[in-house]
Amino acid sequence: MFVLGIDPGLTTTGYGAVRRTGGSLEAVAVGVIRTDAEAMQATRLAEIYRDLCSLLDELQPDALAIERVFLNRNRSTAIGVGRASGVIMLGAAQRNIPVDEYTPTAVKASVTGDGGASKVQIKQMVARRLDLATLPGPPDAADALAVALCHLQTARYAIGKRPA
Repeated sequence: MFVLGIDPGLTTTGYGAVRRTGGSLEAVAVGVIRTDAEAMQATRLAEIYRDLCSLLDELQPDALAIERVFLNRNRSTAIGVGRASGVIMLGAAQRNIPVDEYTPTAVKASVTGDGGASKVQIKQMVARRLDLATLPGPPDAADALAVALCHLQTARYAIGKRPA
């Protein structure tokens, strides 16, 4: 199974593609899509959509896993992240790529065994599980790899879900 994990954001959207072959995991692509914070929001969303669609066309993942938007103290940030998530899901749906969402707590628990894990703990465990020589970065990209790992683990043990 080949999964593209996404950590959505209006300014920075992290992505991480992980392939599971048998019992081994391989990081295939990792990075971020950045938009100009001074640009109009519609322009930024169009840029995320365009870049994400190019990534989907290039990688052709079996599934897309996205970190679910949660309300935080900054309502404006949550709205922007929600909008970014929407255009990302649209791009996947147009390509018939199934999309699953995971809460930040579920991702942390799946990857580290602790739903309250720190960013550093997540990076360390992602590096260990993917046999990376260095800690993945930037943080949004590391989080996206964690989302992909969460999906692969969840899909492997889910009953009644799509085949892994």
